[in-house]
Amino acid sequence: MAYENYPQSDATTNNKVPQKKGIRNILTGALVLALLGTWGYIIYDKNNAKEALNKQDNIITNTALEKEQLQKELEDAAMRYDVLKTDNFKKDSTITNKDREIAEKRTKIQQLLSKANATKEELAQAKSLIQSLNGDIETYKTQVAELTAQKNKLTQDNELLTTEKATVTEERDRVRKNYDSSTQVIKQKEDVIKAGSTLHASNFNIVGINEKRNGREKTTSTAKKVDKLRISFDLDENLIAESGTKQIFVCLTAPDGTPVNVEALGSGTFQTKNGEEKPYTQKLEVNYTQNQRQTISFDWKQNSDFAKGNYKMEVYNNGYKVGEGYKNLKKGGLF
Repeated sequence: MAYENYPQSDATTNNKVPQKKGIRNILTGALVLALLGTWGYIIYDKNNAKEALNKQDNIITNTALEKEQLQKELEDAAMRYDVLKTDNFKKDSTITNKDREIAEKRTKIQQLLSKANATKEELAQAKSLIQSLNGDIETYKTQVAELTAQKNKLTQDNELLTTEKATVTEERDRVRKNYDSSTQVIKQKEDVIKAGSTLHASNFNIVGINEKRNGREKTTSTAKKVDKLRISFDLDENLIAESGTKQIFVCLTAPDGTPVNVEALGSGTFQTKNGEEKPYTQKLEVNYTQNQRQTISFDWKQNSDFAKGNYKMEVYNNGYKVGEGYKNLKKGGLF
């Protein structure tokens, strides 16, 4: 049998080609789908990342805005507080304590707001503290207002007292001036009356006495024989001087110019009208009768010898010198 080579049918070939094309198409589609899926995932993931980034940016922005707002609120509160705060009121214990509390809260709030990565909880705490701070400032404001009112009341009272004091002082000065004038007039009149009522002394007599052993006395002018001096004088009539006890000071001066002053025998000092302290020899308490002449006599016996020479006697009343007399004791001679 003879064989001839006939061309193969295209059906078989055609059957193989579509089959290969189908697989290729499937693979191509799968790759396309995978690629699309990858792109989609990338786009989705990118969108998610962008959204997350946006959210993070929003959180950061909101946090920053909140911190800025809280910082502004703190500054506003601090400004109101600084306006209220004065040195005058810090002296009050209540204000001082409140001032300390407010300062501590300000420091705490500023520490929270100064954090770079402050959390919501910390910002919430700062916000709460600012609200509390505002409350403290209002309380502080009330206390300051009360103290201001009290201070103003005290100022008004002080002004009133100052006015009253000025009035009283003026009245006092006027009364004092009138009193001083009256006192001066009274003193002048008293001085005139005192001068007018001062007793005058006259008829001075000084006698040296020699005491004998038998008790008899004999007058002498010889110094070495004189045992005592008998002094007498008259107090003249005076219509102004009232009756009663009068103090008379008798001052003896020895020939050498020294005062005869023996404290053991009753001597002392008195003040003259001019304010001078003057030693006296003898002080006499005289019962004087108004407008009557009276003779005064007393003995001066000293605890030392009498010197020769002139003895001076001065009589004082009311600080005035009212008379004087002299006695000369000789060295020797007849009695």
